Amino acid sequence: MKVLIIKTSSMGDVIHSLPALTDAKEAMPNLQFDWVVEERFQMIPAWHPAVNKVIPVAIRRWRKNLLSKQTRTEMKIFFKNLRETSYDLVIDAQGLLKTAWIAKKIKAPSCGLDFKSAREPLASLFYNRRVFVRKDQHAVERVRQLFSQALYYSYPVGMANYAVDREKWQSAQKPYVLFFHGTTWANKHWPAVNWKNLANLLHQQGMAVKLSWGSDDEYEASKVIADNLEAVEVLPDLDIEDLVPVIANAKAVVAVDTGLGHLAAAFNVPTVALFGPTDPEKTGLMGEKQVNLSADFSCAPCLKRNCSFKGEAVVWPACFSTVTPERVMAQLKQLV
Repeated sequence: MKVLIIKTSSMGDVIHSLPALTDAKEAMPNLQFDWVVEERFQMIPAWHPAVNKVIPVAIRRWRKNLLSKQTRTEMKIFFKNLRETSYDLVIDAQGLLKTAWIAKKIKAPSCGLDFKSAREPLASLFYNRRVFVRKDQHAVERVRQLFSQALYYSYPVGMANYAVDREKWQSAQKPYVLFFHGTTWANKHWPAVNWKNLANLLHQQGMAVKLSWGSDDEYEASKVIADNLEAVEVLPDLDIEDLVPVIANAKAVVAVDTGLGHLAAAFNVPTVALFGPTDPEKTGLMGEKQVNLSADFSCAPCLKRNCSFKGEAVVWPACFSTVTPERVMAQLKQLV
């Protein structure tokens, strides 16, 4: 049976879908998957052994120049190539209008989330078959349940398995802990003083630290964290493919709420994720060696991009005053 998966973005969402393929392949060994994904993330589906072909799409780039001749040509080629393969089923694992639109253009039966389950409910109108999956669950479990209903196998009970071969990227290196301190929301940033204090605690245990960054602001923040600290290295600007071996060889990872934390979870690297304004119950890291530390604060999780707390606080955002370096260090000692 040949199945086309549509799950285009973002990084965390793409990674969240990997365990569903593991479930499906174990239940139905003859399954073969192709996967439509945003061009920036096309290396991620290829890590799963059940994926036969990765088909990059450029929706993010196309919508910036929808009327250009180049965009129209690329879209025409994309759909022409998709239609050259005969699929038994298309699964839209995203539940957005843009992904449902792709599913509708393929000459194969489609399945996706129903009106009550999809992130954009109108997307459900494009599918031949719709399934209900409760929204009040972790994203990984939601995709696993979608696949089990779409392909008619029993939902497996047990820990999610991303099926990524970490050993492929591993080599002999001195032990280090990798920090992912960068994120998009201003109030998801753990305070720089906490990162510095945690780096000092790790240094006292003989552990080096590496800092990853992905923008000019994150680079400047890395320099602030590393300033006057021993055994702390600010990495060069790395794309996802170059960052993968750094993750795979890390002794452990500490991350804020970011897609790179989910990347570490997929590689089964011991990871402590730090949550202030966001809710780990739905988007936290999932795996055998992952710990989500939540703020124990009156207004957390507020799910707001900017902190609106009016009281006094020792750090900012205020909720992170309860996620201390000592608390993180205690978890790292248990994991490693």
